[in-house]
Amino acid sequence: MNIVVVGAGYVGLVTAACLAESGNRVVGVDHDPARVLLLQAGGVPIHEPGLDDLVQRNQQAGRLSFTTAMPQALADAEVVFIAVGTPPTEDGSADLQHVLAVARQIGQHMHGFKVVVNKSTVPVGTAQRVTAEIQAQLDERGQGEVPFVVVSNPEFLKEGAAIEDFMRPDRIVVGLPDSPLGERARMLMTRLYQPFNRHHDRTVWMDVLSAELTKYAANAMLATRISFMNEVALLADEMGADVDSVRRGMGSDERIGHSFLYAGTGYGGSCFPKDTRALVRSAAEHGLPMHVVQAVETVNARQKDRLVSLVTRTFGHDLRGVTLAIWGLAFKPNTNDMREAPSLHIVGELVARGARLVAHDPVAMPEARAALLPHHHAHIGFADSPMSALDAADALLIVTEWKCFHNPDFAAMGQRMRQRIILDGRNLYDPQQMQEAGFAYHGIGRRNALGLSVVAGQMSRTHLPSTTTAQEAPRAPRLHH
Repeated sequence: MNIVVVGAGYVGLVTAACLAESGNRVVGVDHDPARVLLLQAGGVPIHEPGLDDLVQRNQQAGRLSFTTAMPQALADAEVVFIAVGTPPTEDGSADLQHVLAVARQIGQHMHGFKVVVNKSTVPVGTAQRVTAEIQAQLDERGQGEVPFVVVSNPEFLKEGAAIEDFMRPDRIVVGLPDSPLGERARMLMTRLYQPFNRHHDRTVWMDVLSAELTKYAANAMLATRISFMNEVALLADEMGADVDSVRRGMGSDERIGHSFLYAGTGYGGSCFPKDTRALVRSAAEHGLPMHVVQAVETVNARQKDRLVSLVTRTFGHDLRGVTLAIWGLAFKPNTNDMREAPSLHIVGELVARGARLVAHDPVAMPEARAALLPHHHAHIGFADSPMSALDAADALLIVTEWKCFHNPDFAAMGQRMRQRIILDGRNLYDPQQMQEAGFAYHGIGRRNALGLSVVAGQMSRTHLPSTTTAQEAPRAPRLHH
């Protein structure tokens, strides 16, 4: 089939590469000439495991190409995907200007029947607006009888596992209008997704409005599970329980399952924060407050302060003279995405209290520099390795659960640090193991505070394990701004 994917960002690029991998001829269209040139040269503008190989292989095979020229791309297209960004506006609603701009371009240049697929995450009712934009352009050209149909096919891709999610989906949601053109679109979409349904039909057919709502509802549910467990973790800390044991006990119930039950520093990224706010905003426009989803957002905002509060309980609110190492900056592992990453809030709060920060992330360092240095250049440095970030650190903060952080050399860590303190925002380590290794350790809801002595509401510095004596001068951290 001849496919056009408009938008060479995260969703669009993964969609284009995976559809080309299944044998289609795919043209990716993007308005950014620099991005198109990079892709034409075999480069990939985002970090997603396996994506660079997929793009290069299909370009070499002649199945995948990139251009800025919409008219030429549309000429032979049977299916046109809209996969452009829908960033939040100030009131939390989704900004549809890019989606509607693409719709206008399609209407200006299409000839012959097209299936237009909304792949972008959009509010309920967007397909109707896209239909109206295309039809208006066709009418203006005097081509009002040219047939087309707009369908909804929301993406369900996890950053870091997007190719696997696309190639082996647990469901393919397609919303169609109830019309002869809708049935024609069903035939084309069935053919397009046939390679992904060979052993089991995963396509869930529904009306367009329901498909649009399904995306928001799914992300809101996953965000709810995360915020629920973070709230349970706070209660576990107060009661002396272990949230990891609670998680395993809950997850063993087949009605609940284990996914998205890990306590941490809160969710971030390009989907959950934006989509929960957009859902709340859409519901408000219909006069219906979304009490649960609003609470999910409130809990998540509070959770981003959890590591900050652990730091201030340990060292006090005045952090001048305190050096903190940070492992992980991206909002989750296996991506360089810094959008709404908890690290942005954590860094800002710690810098405001006078802390000196040394950070390392295996992938997201360039993006982190761009996001953090303009605001905090005098207070944050970037280390080339996890270990070098620890030099003379008073504590280590774990913010992102990269696999390379799971089994470090704790003895070597202790030798580098000024004080052996780990504040673990992702619960990577076992509290008992940390105590045996000589570290003061605090996770999120882990029946912990091992080695930390509470004095007047703060952790006493005099009781913290240290790797230096009073006569030893700590090494200065090696920083790279």
